[in-house]
Amino acid sequence: MTAALESRVREQLMAVVLPGLSSPLAELADIVSLLVSGDRVDVVVELGFPAKSAQQQYETLLCEQVRQVAGVASASVQVGWKIAAYAAAQNIQSMENVRNIIAVASGKGGVGKSTTSVNLALALAAEGARVGLLDADIYGPSVQMMLGVPEGQRPKQYGTHYLLPIEAHGVQSMSMGYLVTADTPMVWRGPMATGALQQLLNQTYWQDLDYLIIDMPPGTGDIQLTLSQKVPVSGAVVVTTPQDIALLDAKKGIEMFRKVSVPVLGIVENMAVHICSECGHQEHVFGQGGGERMAQSYNVPMLGALPLSMQIREQADCGKPVLAAHPESDAAMLYRQVAISMTAELAKRQRVQSNAFPNISISDD
Repeated sequence: MTAALESRVREQLMAVVLPGLSSPLAELADIVSLLVSGDRVDVVVELGFPAKSAQQQYETLLCEQVRQVAGVASASVQVGWKIAAYAAAQNIQSMENVRNIIAVASGKGGVGKSTTSVNLALALAAEGARVGLLDADIYGPSVQMMLGVPEGQRPKQYGTHYLLPIEAHGVQSMSMGYLVTADTPMVWRGPMATGALQQLLNQTYWQDLDYLIIDMPPGTGDIQLTLSQKVPVSGAVVVTTPQDIALLDAKKGIEMFRKVSVPVLGIVENMAVHICSECGHQEHVFGQGGGERMAQSYNVPMLGALPLSMQIREQADCGKPVLAAHPESDAAMLYRQVAISMTAELAKRQRVQSNAFPNISISDD
């Protein structure tokens, strides 16, 4: 009887689709403990992604699902998470102290990619992950300003070959902007810029990161190719606006990642709608639904749509991103939901990868 009840509870739980996600629990989590005592059931669920803001909601929903199973009178469900390392498809050796690397990219500039990168990094930290942020835009670094790091603050040396990342708002960060003044132009050819990027990445002493977010420069040039081919990138997120010209360039970004075998975790549509601060009127300044159509066309998830907001822009410019300045605001919660969806997609791919059965070839030679 106990074994049959346990089996029914597992089956019920594994079919649940958590709020805000599109995949059943079986693709995203493990049941690490299931105790049956008479008609009472106690369950511990371990997600493959951080979800502090949704933890209580998940526990309530899953507990209700368990109580619906015949033979269960009372139940409790605890939800936690354990973030595993994703082996890069490019067969590149993983980085020490970094479990997963996520590239945030765009086909063109001006779509809010850096703002998205910074806020996603802070959102992941708020959700319970250890996060690093690397500014890969060698020619136009901006992360230091968005994080509010004072000009002139330099990374400290660690040992003989490493620099310690600068921590801001709970996120470890590294940028060329920490090593030069704001007025110093980087008049470098491509190989020099890609070499500098590899040094920033590999000679920073990252400390036990679950996720390293890389804010990519716009386009599909030298730096993007170097990063994709020589760095164990777990997945990429493409940022676009609904505008046709931005979507055209974003498609090139998706195609580039596909050519170098980097999985695209999803699309973020930035500046999707403008909401008037005076009357609340909503207007789609740059068009409507473009990101959703592109996601469907390429069969990748639509992670979320973010508003065209003066508050988000002003807070980024003054070094207090919305996740730090107003962590409970609607905009902050949108970023947190995008962060959960992004890492849930990565966790799903990790499980598919770990469950993949090796190809066995038998011959008569």
